[in-house]
Amino acid sequence: MVEVSEDRFEELVVEALDGIPPELGRLMDNVAVFVEDRPRIPGLLGLYEGVPLTNRNNAYGYSSGTLPLPDRITLYRLPLCAISSNEQHVVDQVRVTVIHEVAHHFGIDDDRLVELGWA
Repeated sequence: MVEVSEDRFEELVVEALDGIPPELGRLMDNVAVFVEDRPRIPGLLGLYEGVPLTNRNNAYGYSSGTLPLPDRITLYRLPLCAISSNEQHVVDQVRVTVIHEVAHHFGIDDDRLVELGWA
């Protein structure tokens, strides 16, 4: 297990998010990203909670009369550090996990992510 401080880990998450192409980043205006130490469900490295863009319709959002809660992406620091052999590996795992969870926001499921090499 690699020791990475909470502050450093959050920096890695920000760097990974900054690496998302701007044309995709602009479509993520109602997504909140969090870092937690451990998941509620063992074995997770990250979690997307929300309504994927591909599942939204006219009833989603403002037209329903209420503002929707932001979608939520959570990255789990300790499991990501536990599977890593050095800090560069943590950097790589954070990047993969961020891309994986962002892909869920865009409606890409786990099977397709496996095919693409992002699982």
